[in-house]
Amino acid sequence: MTERLDGKVALITGAARGQGRSHAVTLAGLGADVIAVDICAQIDTVAYPMATKEDLAQTVAEVEALDRRIVAAEVDVRDGEALRAAVDEGVAELGGVDIVLANAAIASLGNNSDDASRIFQATLDVNLTGVWHTVHAAAPFMIEQGRGGAIVLTSSTQGLSGRGGDGSPALEAYCASKHAVVGLMRSWANWLAPHRIRVNTVHPTGVNTPMVHNDAMRRHAEEHPSMIAAMTNLLPVEIVEPVDISNAVAWLVSDAARYVTGVTLPVDAGFSVR
Repeated sequence: MTERLDGKVALITGAARGQGRSHAVTLAGLGADVIAVDICAQIDTVAYPMATKEDLAQTVAEVEALDRRIVAAEVDVRDGEALRAAVDEGVAELGGVDIVLANAAIASLGNNSDDASRIFQATLDVNLTGVWHTVHAAAPFMIEQGRGGAIVLTSSTQGLSGRGGDGSPALEAYCASKHAVVGLMRSWANWLAPHRIRVNTVHPTGVNTPMVHNDAMRRHAEEHPSMIAAMTNLLPVEIVEPVDISNAVAWLVSDAARYVTGVTLPVDAGFSVR
């Protein structure tokens, strides 16, 4: 049975849809209030449609339907100052922050029209620098509160393996960024342990979200069939659902995992052991 999260406040980036929305709804269902952040705009190196204002409004509606409070902000995680302002507002309204889910990320697979350096840099800016901004916006509050807490960074199976490498700058950048957040996690686990704040990464295999199911990704798969062949899972499942990741995250941030910190937790249908 998953531990309750009553009285907790969770900051979630990339919360408008996909894994982020699933995390928000799952944690709200366990009693947490939510600070929900998403860019709700298009990044020009990304070939698939990104989340919209309407998507974020739907997350708000689903959390409120569970009788939980939510403060939502349209913020680009690349903008550290704007992100800090959003966290400040959420903390002031909800009474603190106990959980951080640095989930916002992009993948530029299927973008064949942009130059490699722009694709690489944009991916690192969101997937790595955005994570750094997120934790540094919230950690000072968590330390000052003195009530501990939990941080989960969303990495990937690409943060544990280079399988499927195909020479595309988009996949190279995604893989590099997802490895890099593991380094941040390990550093932060050491930094924050004296404050009873735990830090871990979660590593999903392919998840049934708009980042994976879109025309750009299908185009990339058709052009790089060897990549798809390398990306198969060990268990007989092609793709997992967002709630499968949310269930793992809910455990990691709960008191049931109170002594779990500094770990890389795969939720990958056996991908990592093939």
